[in-house]
Amino acid sequence: MVYLTGDTHGAFRRIEDFCISQDTTKDDILIILGDAGFNFDGYYYDSKKKARVQELPITIFCIHGNHEMRPESLEYYKEIDWHGGVVYVEEEFPNILFAKDGEVYDFESKDGGIKKAISIGGAYSVDKQYRILNNWGWWADEQPSKEIKQRVEAVLAKRNWEVDVVLTHTVPEKYIPVETFISGIDQSKVDRTTEKWLDKIEEKLDYHKWYAGHFHCCKKVDKLQLMFEDYDLL
Repeated sequence: MVYLTGDTHGAFRRIEDFCISQDTTKDDILIILGDAGFNFDGYYYDSKKKARVQELPITIFCIHGNHEMRPESLEYYKEIDWHGGVVYVEEEFPNILFAKDGEVYDFESKDGGIKKAISIGGAYSVDKQYRILNNWGWWADEQPSKEIKQRVEAVLAKRNWEVDVVLTHTVPEKYIPVETFISGIDQSKVDRTTEKWLDKIEEKLDYHKWYAGHFHCCKKVDKLQLMFEDYDLL
């Protein structure tokens, strides 16, 4: 089975409980829609978290969030082919995988068919200044670069702008859940370039379902589903 959930931020107790409740195995896949929390504290502390999760009876597949380092920037990750696309993985933790932006993956759906899912990670951190001032986990490449955007668009164009599922961290601008905005944040200073770009993608794309995390809420609008501590089957 292929499951989905929202941000975990390094707190995996609920994932342990989920594995028990669903009686999962390593053949099952859990997609975390960004900010999993594996690449945040540096190799030593991150490895302790990864070792714990590696023992769980499930395979973890992560979309890149904004509160974590990109795996391609870390020397201990390598690229491998997986489910029809390329992923980043560490030899020491073979069941913890990170998506490569713009890759299309083949996943078995709950109805037994195969769904094509594209990954588009990244977002802007509204707490950027706080993190910089306190030297606490902020990375300049948190949002997709110009090169990544071009790659995503090229992949979709080659597919005639058709895909079954879209897996992102943030959402197209039209779907931003304003009710989740944090008080005290000047929204006029929030960089929405990724969301505006996703808006353009969404307008052109023929898709069946769009899953995202980032906003720490559970909400369905049209074909889009925002996830946090809830779960769904692909």
